[in-house]
Amino acid sequence: MTAHSSSGWLPAAIARIEADYHRSADTHLIPLPLPGYAAAGIDLYLKDESTHPTGSLKHRLARSLFLYALCNGWLHEGSTIVESSSGSTAVSEAYFARLLGLPFVAVMPRSTSAEKIALIEFYGGRCHFVDSAAQVYDAARAVAAETGGHYMDQFTYAERATDWRGNNNIAESMFTQMAHERHAVPRWIVVGAGTGGTSATIGRYVRYQRHATQVCVADPAGSVFSAYHRTGVETLTAPGSRIEGIGRPRVEPSFIRTLVDRMEEVADDDSIAAMRALSQLLGRRVGPSTGTNFVAMLRLAREMREQGQEGSILSLLCDSGERYLPTYYDEAWVQARMGCCAAAGARMDALLA
Repeated sequence: MTAHSSSGWLPAAIARIEADYHRSADTHLIPLPLPGYAAAGIDLYLKDESTHPTGSLKHRLARSLFLYALCNGWLHEGSTIVESSSGSTAVSEAYFARLLGLPFVAVMPRSTSAEKIALIEFYGGRCHFVDSAAQVYDAARAVAAETGGHYMDQFTYAERATDWRGNNNIAESMFTQMAHERHAVPRWIVVGAGTGGTSATIGRYVRYQRHATQVCVADPAGSVFSAYHRTGVETLTAPGSRIEGIGRPRVEPSFIRTLVDRMEEVADDDSIAAMRALSQLLGRRVGPSTGTNFVAMLRLAREMREQGQEGSILSLLCDSGERYLPTYYDEAWVQARMGCCAAAGARMDALLA
């Protein structure tokens, strides 16, 4: 028995995280009302990850990363937690750090939305800014060294921190909730990739359970993942995505290309048009990465309809659009960074028909 476990801090920390999990219900499964596809035997669903306590899909990842680090003996009482994050992971990790009474530092690009920065600070975290997404890795390691803390490194550990065989992971939850639907086993599950951890967990789970489901990653413009999926060249780089939270400038260790059946590359204006269309469809705002997912869902649905196939397509509502009111929901901001989205709006209308 280690000194940490004998002191009682480690089991108490794990117990706090487990108690927090059991205080929250599972996230909702939302059917999308798209009559043109439903009449053809194609049903679309979103699992609403915005209802987690910290408002995004990354709540699951942060919980897994903390438990993984605790059980590996990497955290102890007083440890400073450091993470490289474009926002949502840092918000969720700040929440868990506060739960355990640990200081937290998020290393992020200066372009991160002010709303996410405010949430990190609300949970007691501190933000350390760098000029570009490519700089976050070295800066996070440096901050961890300076503070004597632990670098969580979501990009390395996301794919291994979750039990992909089940144990309440997101894949198991998806299939449990789909059990009573018309097409209970999805033909496609669509996700974005920031670390790659979600696509890895789902890809392993469907193979382990011997489901016929295929995994599609919706990849925004500027991300390296699509090129890496095609080539397998791990040294590839790219400019980086302008859709916050997904896409990366380098190949991340947690993105396992062999677990992804298909990549759908999505232009920025298409992501914004889809975000707007889906928000109108649901009657509430969704974030831009959910728009990226929605584009890929509709492309797959149209392809299935053209080929006379029936089945279900399931994806994620990653976070709420309320976090992006001054950015992706501001027309001037979008025009300055991504140009006019009118043509993309017309393409979206055609996909929805």
